[in-house]
Parts: sequence; C-alpha cells; structure tokens
Amino acid sequence: MNQGSNSGAGRGKQRRSTPGQGAGRGAAGSGRGTSGGKPDAGSSGRNQGGTGQSGKTGGSFGAKKQGPAKGRQQGGRPQGPQAFGGERFGRNLGPVKKNRPAPERRTTPRTDAGQDQDGVRLQKVLANAGVASRRVSEEMITAGRVEVNGEVVTELGVRVDPAAVSIHVDGMRIQLNETMRYYVFNKPRGVVSTMEDPEGRPCVSDYLRKKSERLFHVGRLDVNTEGLLLLTNDGELANRLTHPSYEIPKTYLVQVPGPMAHGIGAQMKEGIALEDGIASVDSFKLVDSTPGKVLVEVVLHSGRNRIVRRLFDAVGHPVKRLVRVQMGPIKLGDQKQGTIRQLGHHEVGHLLSRVGM
Repeated sequence: MNQGSNSGAGRGKQRRSTPGQGAGRGAAGSGRGTSGGKPDAGSSGRNQGGTGQSGKTGGSFGAKKQGPAKGRQQGGRPQGPQAFGGERFGRNLGPVKKNRPAPERRTTPRTDAGQDQDGVRLQKVLANAGVASRRVSEEMITAGRVEVNGEVVTELGVRVDPAAVSIHVDGMRIQLNETMRYYVFNKPRGVVSTMEDPEGRPCVSDYLRKKSERLFHVGRLDVNTEGLLLLTNDGELANRLTHPSYEIPKTYLVQVPGPMAHGIGAQMKEGIALEDGIASVDSFKLVDSTPGKVLVEVVLHSGRNRIVRRLFDAVGHPVKRLVRVQMGPIKLGDQKQGTIRQLGHHEVGHLLSRVGM
C-alpha cells in the first residue's frame, strides 16, 4: 500500500457531529454506496475539486467542491485560456508540480524542436488532442506556453510527429497516445486490489464491464481499506507512480478509537520505530472528534505494506476505518463507492508531469 506528502499539519478544530461522520458529512459509516448494477469504466459519481474533507460520498469521506476554473490563469502561470478548459474534471488542480527538474528552457526560443517536415502542424496536434481550438492553440504557441521536447516553440509553422515528441502546455504534459487509458476506482471495503482472485473474492475486474481491457492497478489497497485506486494500461506511468524515488503523496482519512492524547501527531511526524525500520507521516491533522472516535487525516509517501495501520497500531490507536482520498494530484472527491470514472486530460497531464514524463 502506498502513501505520501502534501497537507497541513497540526490539530484540526474539534467539533461534534453525528457518529460515523467525519470531514464535513463524509466520514465513516454511510454513504449512498454502490448502486445496483456494476458500473462501466468511465462512469462517474460527481467528482473532483476538493480537499478530501467534506461532501456527500457513497461510503467515502468525500471532498469540498470548488468553484469553476477561471479563464485567466493565476499563481504566476501565463494568462489566457486554460488548456482543456471545457472539461469537467481536474480543472482546479493548480500549477503543475514536478518531482524532477524541468527541462532547461532556451532563452532564445527555437522552432526546430522535434520538427518533422512531413508531420502535422503543432496547433493542429493541440486541437486534435482537445487542448483548445486551433485558433486558441495558435495563441498559446505565440505566447510561449508550448514546449516540444523541452524547448519553447513560438512559431506557427512547426510540424511534428505526434508519436515521436513530448508536448507540454503550461508545464502540463499532453498525452497524444489515444490508446492509453486512465481511470480512478473508488474501491469498497472487501474488494481485493487485483484483477483476478483465485479464492473467488470480489476484485477490481468485477466492476469493469469491458473485461477484455488490460489494465494495471497502481499500487494496492488492502482488502479492508477503501478509496482511491488508479487503473491504467500505461505501464511506465504505473511503475513511476509506485517507485519510491518519486515520493508520490497519498492522503488518507483514518478513523480510530478516541480520545487521542496530545503529541501523537508530532510523534508520528518525527518517526516511529516499526519492525522494518523508522516510518513517519508528512502531515497529520485532526479532522473531527466525537465520543469514542477520532477522525484524522494523514499524508505520507511511504510505500510499505499496511504502513498506515501499523503506524496507528504503534501509538495505541488501531484503525477502525481507512479511506484513501487522494494520490498525487488526483482526488476521490464525491465519487460513489464501487464506481470507476475516466480521468480528465488535466488529471492525466498532471500525473505524467509529476513523474517526469
């Protein structure tokens, strides 16, 4: 099971709420769970755009919704229309984060990066990929927002072979291979994180209508852990997301018996000795407290087996319910349990860029 970085530390504000509820109304317990039929890959609950701390979810802890993305880009990014601006998911992910140094940008933009005189005009490639209309794509190029093979391109006459180049817009990788598939599955408790199970237990493939589609699950969640599990046929991305050198953060909501003594969070951030070495969390936040139970959000990037459960066991608070609500830039939001939805282009671009692709 994998875990990671990114979220504020310290105690959250305590408040009373209905037992079985946590961040907002999404904590342990209920939810409107799985619907009668088995969903198809690409089907969705209403998802995305939140912190993983509130919202009605089908048995998950949920996330707050944010307002629609604005047309003008903020936070130091170039102003102008946003790439994939008309898409439903992933428009609020913020600036692209990379775990590897970005390619050196030339001070004098070149027009021969990845050029192929028999190729397709760059603005047409962007338009065909759904980034924006051809006219808006031309504006992005002339504004210096497009890179081909790590070099800024500002001329409109550039032709490229889409199968042979990497293209980034505002630092976000554009996936040009139409055969690649990327999904997020909200795994219910009791489902095995495999495509087949010799013991006949429920597994991921039971929730896929297209059984012939070959997909990898990115990492694993143990059978009693719920929440976000990425599925893809992009083997290179799957390998990088699970490789410890990329330190992909994972966010979990953890329900444990309460009350919880002061100093537990600091202890877990400093590091706890386990049988396989010292382990720690990157962030620890108390989300909610009710008589007899506490809801905590932790962020960590360790990929050790059952690491979250073992950490809480070590401090005397065995886990009662565990839900992964975020992995890297991808959030579970209010997607219903047992459903699978296809990632948006923004989400895919952020994932690829996060691991240096």
